[in-house]
Amino acid sequence: MEYRYHHLGIPTDIVKPNEKYSENFKMYTSDNDGDFRIQFHRFEEDSPLHPIIKNNPHVALQVDDLENAIKGHEILLGPYEPIARYKVAIINDSGLPVELIETDLTIAELWDTSKKQKDLNVKGLKEFENKKTNS
Repeated sequence: MEYRYHHLGIPTDIVKPNEKYSENFKMYTSDNDGDFRIQFHRFEEDSPLHPIIKNNPHVALQVDDLENAIKGHEILLGPYEPIARYKVAIINDSGLPVELIETDLTIAELWDTSKKQKDLNVKGLKEFENKKTNS
């Protein structure tokens, strides 16, 4: 299995400029202006995401076959497709979250699509679909 760096996510409690809100995950995301695709994630207290995700930084790695990459790992989130053509799962790697991504989008296409999309798609995430249906 080949893993390629995609981005780094860092939890924060500091409000950052240009945060984008996800109502589904009750979190704010902002991009660092640097060259290495670092994002900050700020979570509301009642965010439904796993505590390991909310309390630890994560590295995101791109893989060619997400299904095989997650085999044998505890899944903290996913797999799902939050953005069209961008499949994601977050696994537990000895107490730390690792995001695995399968996509054919370029970084520019992904960031552009992300900025235009209102919220992350939770279709396929049964625990989130059930909450939306029961709300």
